[in-house]
Amino acid sequence: MHRATTALLRRLVAVLTFAVLALLAAACGKEGSPPVKGPQPDQLPQYRVNEGYELPQSPTWRKAKARGHLVVGVKEDQPFLGEKDPATGAYTGFDIEIAKMMSAYLGFEPGTVDFTTIASANRETALQNGQVDYYVGTYTINDLRKKQVGFAGPYYMAGQSLLVRADNNDINGPGDLAGRTVCSAAGSTPLQRIEKDYPEAEPVAYDTYSICVDNLLTLQVDAVTTDDTILLGYAAKVPDELKVVGPTFSDEPYGIGVPRSDNTLRLALDDGLEASERNGDWKKAYDATLGLSGHPAPEPPPIDRYPAG
Repeated sequence: MHRATTALLRRLVAVLTFAVLALLAAACGKEGSPPVKGPQPDQLPQYRVNEGYELPQSPTWRKAKARGHLVVGVKEDQPFLGEKDPATGAYTGFDIEIAKMMSAYLGFEPGTVDFTTIASANRETALQNGQVDYYVGTYTINDLRKKQVGFAGPYYMAGQSLLVRADNNDINGPGDLAGRTVCSAAGSTPLQRIEKDYPEAEPVAYDTYSICVDNLLTLQVDAVTTDDTILLGYAAKVPDELKVVGPTFSDEPYGIGVPRSDNTLRLALDDGLEASERNGDWKKAYDATLGLSGHPAPEPPPIDRYPAG
């Protein structure tokens, strides 16, 4: 068989790998089965509920209290960060753990959180119209977004990077993107940076990064760009087919998005993040999720308690 055809077939198999990994995780671990990748339920930390906690000044908290649980917006296609198992509907990842530990801090049982998938382009709208109580999904804090929503945190500092096919030796950083098709999520900060700072690249946008990765594996785009944390998760699933290249070329402070008018909730979540860093829950959550990509836990960034505006 022709070498190029063989390589394409291997990449098609890699695409199918993303679709079946979750189903393999649901299997009973038969002898010879591929090892399960990603967080395992019995290895995730447990978070103590802050019994008797009250936050009546927050309209969002009051609504959740009347409902009996929190509704949290997340991503569903980011390995080790926010990923949904199609077989069980369960969400796992570092962002999911952050959402759960904040639920416990606010006085709600973490197991009752109602997770809902929200695409990058719809995050602000979901917070503004009350569709979710808060949002935890690789949500970069920036001044433009602060005009629309509030941010607790940051709880993690990421950086933009590039994902390419493992046999690609021509792209080693953003300076190599002239004339290359570069895929990212619609409405995302990484896509906006490519459009602004690297105008000779050819940007392509989809609703989710998983579609970008599928297109990369099937030779339809040359690279995928977003935060290094997200890309490392994809590369870890099919390391023979994908790799992350070059140093990061931005700072991406991840925050918890809240309704802009609810400063009480924002500051309470800041308190919760600081508490989780002090008691070790933050590191336990990282080690059980994002740490599986092979990168040890960094120091969490300092909380930015910016004034209400």
